[in-house]
Order: sequence, then structure tokens, then C-alpha cells
Amino acid sequence: MINTFDTLLTFENIYLFANWGVLPFWLLLIFIPSHVITKIFCQSVIAPLLLAVAYIFVAYQIFLEGGILEGFKLYLGLDGLDEVYSNESLRLIFWLHFLAISLFVGAWIARDSQVHMIPKVFSIPSIAITYFAGPVGIIFYWLVRIFYVKKINFDD
Repeated sequence: MINTFDTLLTFENIYLFANWGVLPFWLLLIFIPSHVITKIFCQSVIAPLLLAVAYIFVAYQIFLEGGILEGFKLYLGLDGLDEVYSNESLRLIFWLHFLAISLFVGAWIARDSQVHMIPKVFSIPSIAITYFAGPVGIIFYWLVRIFYVKKINFDD
């Protein structure tokens, strides 16, 4: 049983499970953002918790490899960043980080657009752009929100 578990939890499988696993959350945010199912799964701790478990597992594997401090090389310049991303385990942990943060932002956009009654024709593209291009989706939504709310607010 343990041997089967170890062969299942390869970095490649974690990557695939995480990538395909976040898609239902994004689809809920895009197609039924105000539904109770979306609120339970996307706007609660469930999705971040699942990604956090994978993140902790990968971090533990990095610790066991003795490379826990290798990630700090990214602060030394682009060459350090290139070296960090050439390491499979570090690349995966950064990808899990990106998935968790972008999903959190997508859920925030869905909630915030409902609070401010922003039409779905603008919130849906904002969520989709956030899925594919993170910060660009946030900026797009922020500009739409300024137009609809008629004020700039930096602390929401």
C-alpha cells in the first residue's frame, strides 16, 4: 500500500492533479459564481487547503533532498531564477503557489463583482483572464470596478 502511495505521489502526478483539479473551481467561478456550491467549494478554505497540502508535501520532499534553501537563489538575479526553475521540485512548489493565489484572487473577483453588482459580461472575462494571466485579470477587473463603482478604493 505504501509503495503504491509513493508511486502515485510523484511530482509529475501532483502537477497534473493540481492543474486539472483547479479547473472545476474556475468553472464554478465563471459559470455559477453566486451558487451555493460555488460558495462552499471556491469561496471557502477547501481549494486553498487542498493546494496547501500538496505544497507542504512538496516542501517536505525538498527538505528531505536537502535543498530547502535553494529557492532563495531567485533573489540573486535572473540567473538565480533560472537555476531555481531548473529544479523540478522548486518549479512545482512555485506553480502550486501560483495556482493557490490566482484561485484566491478569482474567488475574490467573483464575490466582489456580486457585492458591487458588476455585470457578468465583465466579471467573467476578469476571472478567465486571472486564470490565464493572473495580474492582468486583476487590473482588468479593477478598471471595470472603478467604472461601475465610480470610485477608486485601494483597501478592499
